[in-house]
Amino acid sequence: MVTKVQKWGNSLGVRLARQVVVDARLAVGDTVDVAVQDGVIVVAPARRPRRRVNLRNLIRRIPAGYRPQEVGWGKAVGKEAL
Repeated sequence: MVTKVQKWGNSLGVRLARQVVVDARLAVGDTVDVAVQDGVIVVAPARRPRRRVNLRNLIRRIPAGYRPQEVGWGKAVGKEAL
């Protein structure tokens, strides 16, 4: 795919064709990693390893003497006071 580098405000940007985005499994708002390797700009999805969350393991990490307390946020403001 050949495209142009364009000025967007004080930055430069490159538009990605729909098929490139689909092939890279990207969506609006996804984070990408931009790097230069041997003079070539490489844009890749920022993949973070997903950890499986286990509720029992999370609960085990709560200290034995922990007692939750109510937190005062001040006087109600706006529609939440209804």
